[in-house]
Amino acid sequence: MASTTPMQKMQEITTCFMCSNLLAHPVSLNCGHSYCLFCMWAFCRKEPLPRSFLCPQCECPFAENCWTYNKHLERIIEVLGEVKFGDNVECETHGEWLQLFCEDDGQLICWRCERAPQHQGHNTVLVEDVCQGYKEKLQNALAKLSELHTECMTQKAFMATQITGWQNKIDIQKQKVKLDFENLHSFLLEEEQLYLRRLEKEEEEMLRRLRESEANLQQKSEELKSYILELEAKCQSSAQKVLQDVKGTLSRTCAVKLEAPEVFSLEVQTACDVAELYLDVKKILRRYQVSVTLDPNTAHPALNLSEDQRQVSRGCSQQNLEISSRRFTAFPCVLGYEGFTSGRHYFEVHVGEGTNWDVGVCMENVMRGLGMKQEPELGFWAIQLCPENGYAALTSPRTALDLRERPVVVGIVLDYEAGTVSFYNMTTGSHIFTFPKASFSDILRPYFRICQRSPLFLPPCNE
Repeated sequence: MASTTPMQKMQEITTCFMCSNLLAHPVSLNCGHSYCLFCMWAFCRKEPLPRSFLCPQCECPFAENCWTYNKHLERIIEVLGEVKFGDNVECETHGEWLQLFCEDDGQLICWRCERAPQHQGHNTVLVEDVCQGYKEKLQNALAKLSELHTECMTQKAFMATQITGWQNKIDIQKQKVKLDFENLHSFLLEEEQLYLRRLEKEEEEMLRRLRESEANLQQKSEELKSYILELEAKCQSSAQKVLQDVKGTLSRTCAVKLEAPEVFSLEVQTACDVAELYLDVKKILRRYQVSVTLDPNTAHPALNLSEDQRQVSRGCSQQNLEISSRRFTAFPCVLGYEGFTSGRHYFEVHVGEGTNWDVGVCMENVMRGLGMKQEPELGFWAIQLCPENGYAALTSPRTALDLRERPVVVGIVLDYEAGTVSFYNMTTGSHIFTFPKASFSDILRPYFRICQRSPLFLPPCNE
């Protein structure tokens, strides 16, 4: 076993015999032994009455409070604490300072360890000489870890952005689903009311005819009763009264006939197979489809219309066109020939692969020259596709439309009384957008804006 080192001996001397800790405020007895002031005070308080005490180590007697404060020893203990808890570390085996570093084993050693067999032939250097090099390596490792941590935090921030973006997309999609179903609920409610009104009208018409027939039968019944009473009275009268105008009475009564009542078919004519009619949005909408053609008198000079007035494309400006206040001059637009002042109407526009167009409806009296703005407040209800901003509803301000699938055919539904204009992707049968309810008071006509390489086609109803 290794002998006791000087540091260990110093620790033994400065350790309190009673509490086994470094002496705190050491006091010395006449015998020379020292203890913590608190330990000595507690030792003397064990006995209830004052008396003489014996030193715990040598049993030399001493009286209470007959000790001296050892300031010199306290200073030695302070220095010992600085040495013990400073940067210098002692070798556990030899008690010497660890001032050398073994490169081969990667550990701190003392000068005696260096001469021991386990470190013979190893590369050993002074701690001061090697410390800076390893500190630089540690700093490089720290810098690399910091870079990795920064990158990790960047990735974490990106992931948080993705989470937020995904949640926003889901929220938007939820709102779209809710709106689509609200529109569908509204549409189905209106359809329900329409069929109920048809049934009520059919009910009223049939009841009117049945009641007319009933009234005719009641009138005939009264007429027959009158003849019966007349004949009964004659039969009970005298011979003179029986024979008075007897031939006329018989002629009148024999002429009375009861016509067969009208036979009514009580089959309900208004039928609605909800499952068949409303499980397919396309079928729902096309029940209100109207044929739309283009009005050449409203077409911008740069637009070319087909002979059947169902197709329009952008070309060179035409000369010698009739000057008309009905013609668009600010933008390449054209209106449908048909106008709507009531009811529900649906028409389709084949937009194909075009990349720049507007489709919808507008009021008859919208501006068509300078100052024209496509907004609901100014009589326009339309959606748009443009290369810069994609799909948008021409609200004020614009409403961006996030469409999962590109529509080839756009369906437009106008419900004049309800004050709504809705748009559908007829490629998928999905709802695109519905403008907030408005109060229509003018003729509404189909509206189209056509740009280069974006021709529009209006398919006939049977398509």
